[in-house]
Amino acid sequence: MLRVILLKKYFQARTLIKDFSYYNPTKIEFGKGKEKEIGRYIKEAGITKVLFAYGMGSIKKSGLYDETLASLNKYGIEYVELDNIVSNPLLSRVNDGVKLAKETKVQAVLGVGGGSVVDSVKAIAIGALYEGDVWDFFTNKKPVEKALRVFTVMTLAATASEMNGNTVITHDETKQKLSIQSVVVNPVLSVINPDLMASVSKDYLAYSAVDAIAHSIEIYFTASYHANFNSRLVESIIKSMMETTQILIKEPDNYDARGEFAWIATQALNGLTPAGTQGGSFPNHMIEHALSALYNVAHGAGLSVVIPAWMKWYKNQNLPMFERFAKEIFGLSTADEGIAALENWFEKIGSPITLEGLNIPKNGIESLAENAYEVGKVWGLAEAYSVETIKEILNKA
Repeated sequence: MLRVILLKKYFQARTLIKDFSYYNPTKIEFGKGKEKEIGRYIKEAGITKVLFAYGMGSIKKSGLYDETLASLNKYGIEYVELDNIVSNPLLSRVNDGVKLAKETKVQAVLGVGGGSVVDSVKAIAIGALYEGDVWDFFTNKKPVEKALRVFTVMTLAATASEMNGNTVITHDETKQKLSIQSVVVNPVLSVINPDLMASVSKDYLAYSAVDAIAHSIEIYFTASYHANFNSRLVESIIKSMMETTQILIKEPDNYDARGEFAWIATQALNGLTPAGTQGGSFPNHMIEHALSALYNVAHGAGLSVVIPAWMKWYKNQNLPMFERFAKEIFGLSTADEGIAALENWFEKIGSPITLEGLNIPKNGIESLAENAYEVGKVWGLAEAYSVETIKEILNKA
């Protein structure tokens, strides 16, 4: 009887998780040597011809390029290649890929690399079945309704692009960095082999950790309702990411830590943590997109500058969650202590925490704020984040 009374009081004291729909169609193949079977996975999906895209040549140095071609050839998969996809991927290269995909009539796209490569192939997959400008989808002029199928082999853990429908591209001319979100471009299958990530530099390990933390922390702080279960998921992701990052800084060849790091990064943005929450937005990403669009900084490096500055500005709008964050992540009491601890951890792992650390001058804040505001208009955040507000946040950095 006492248990029933306690449970009744518990449920009266809190609102239950909100209604939601959750669907993730991506199959993950995780483990050693799985990339050698990418040709088989593609064949089993009924695909016979793909556009094979990659970055600036690192997969050729590592031998992954030759392994990929060997697997495609073994299983009779025809391919055309698109190389030279850069970090902070550009619309111009996406357009090259769209043109190539249309001319060669490929049935699917295969991205081998990090988040920038996967973002690019998703945009190509959408553009290949559209007669207009693929940028229309990024500016919300057109809804995404169809795309070529997407396959990936990951060489960097950070963006969770391997298990979501997100793609972020920078317009070369306007310097807008915008995104698409659609389950239509969730990969059919993604390969995650931690061994393929062992050569990631210490800097990019840090930036990747920051990015993964940012993916889970933004809704945590900005949601109007965040169930206790969701909060614990986010806190577990953050603490686990911090632990594995610190292990890998000391032991870069630790396969177990590398594997855990990769799977944590995937969970941070595959749609699981916000399911059942209400409200929420990504203002840190909105502001950071201006930094990487105008100054070509690494996305995670930009986030480690923006996040603490935004937290200092926003904390009083949701003080209980900031106090919870301080307690659950760092064992501290106040919001300010938690913010300082996170900022110190970013610095400890080697990620910048000031605009100066990114070589961005203070007189650049005006143009950054204007650029971020334009992103905010597309994302529906312009009312909450005016140019002046964004400048106020950046001045804290």
